[in-house]
Amino acid sequence: MKPVVRFAPSPTGNIHIGNLRPALINWLYAQKHDGTFILRFDDTDKNRSKQEYMDNIREDLTWLGLTWDRIEQQSTRFDRYEAVAQELRDKDLLYACYETSDELDFKRKRQMARSMPPVYDRAALKLTADEIAAFEAEGRKPHWRFKMQQKVVVWQDLVRGEQHIDTGSLSDPVLIRADGTWLYTLASIIDDIDMGVTHIIRGEDHVANTGVQLEIFEALNATPPTFGHHNLLVGKDGEGLSKRLGSLSIRELRERELEPMSVLSLSATIGSSNPVKPYADIATLSADFDISKLSRAPARFDADELNSLNAKLLHETDFADVKTRLADLGIADELAQNIWTATKANIVKFSDVKIWADIAQGKAKPIVAADDKDFIATALSLLPAGDYDETTWGKWTKAIKDATERKGKTLFMPLRLALTGLSHGAELKTLLPLIGEANAKKYLTS
Repeated sequence: MKPVVRFAPSPTGNIHIGNLRPALINWLYAQKHDGTFILRFDDTDKNRSKQEYMDNIREDLTWLGLTWDRIEQQSTRFDRYEAVAQELRDKDLLYACYETSDELDFKRKRQMARSMPPVYDRAALKLTADEIAAFEAEGRKPHWRFKMQQKVVVWQDLVRGEQHIDTGSLSDPVLIRADGTWLYTLASIIDDIDMGVTHIIRGEDHVANTGVQLEIFEALNATPPTFGHHNLLVGKDGEGLSKRLGSLSIRELRERELEPMSVLSLSATIGSSNPVKPYADIATLSADFDISKLSRAPARFDADELNSLNAKLLHETDFADVKTRLADLGIADELAQNIWTATKANIVKFSDVKIWADIAQGKAKPIVAADDKDFIATALSLLPAGDYDETTWGKWTKAIKDATERKGKTLFMPLRLALTGLSHGAELKTLLPLIGEANAKKYLTS
């Protein structure tokens, strides 16, 4: 059976590197097995869900190269959720509770003070009709909890192997808030059933939820999907990323001019037995992906590693793959291939190549220290005439060395600063032929 998977972000903000991991793993799993990928917006929170975030999420996924077979919105399905909720009420599996949040918090604190687990005590099941009437007379609105069977639930996890949860150690979950809004748990299960989702792949922080959800699938006489819980991201120091994810949004990574494939390559390979390396295209990444290779240990995310991977990806990129992008930067066709070949090993982000193209086209800002003015004047007097090739630099610098007795850094750095305005970068033996005699003269006399 071909898998049907889903990515269900809440459109209450932009997606970040932590959201991307389950989205990418689900997408790769679907690609690997010729399955279906559903983008499903969990927009049941009417106050916080916004169209702009839905648009941004679609745009970010598209930039990354992730496509979907269809889009769903939970906000269009409230009538369906109510019908299923009534089915659970009729089975005495969904019950009304009238405690306020303060009362529930007090109960939890009292239980913990007695070294008891903070599990809901099902006091609402013991309410009399008169007590319920009194609460309603106060204006209290009930929240609704699912009555679990308090048993050991077992499943075979795609990543973690056999898992079990004793639902008797958990509170009966709230499925409907007092204001009538739907929590993710019930809405998601109904959607998964109706949409034929066969595999739910998500972070390991949802393992306990799986025991609850399997009971709800059973209560609805539905065959549950296969579950897989992947490892979560932590920082390079081993600490959780949750408080720092706001600064790692996909939109910010785009603004930092990172390549989509570097972001995908790192997201797919960290925390797995596959080596972290840049993949040139998403098809190759998909072919190498194997969910069984995900580790149970946390996946360490290092922003510096992402930058390094981005640079390495560009260094390995052929001219044919960036020809159009170079034209979009305004780099002339006759220069584009040579400048890419000469400088790609020295760039961290793609737009860096424009710096070197400008230098080749006479737009550098030369730097000549006061102590080097005579040296540069000598270098100018020895500058070869005519067409340059990769031997020109060596011949020219030998002549300068012989005339000035300078060598090493004292010879090469003033020339680099004068010709490029930069203290590092592409080899000048490959760059000088692109600069040419006229521009070299221009820079040395500035």
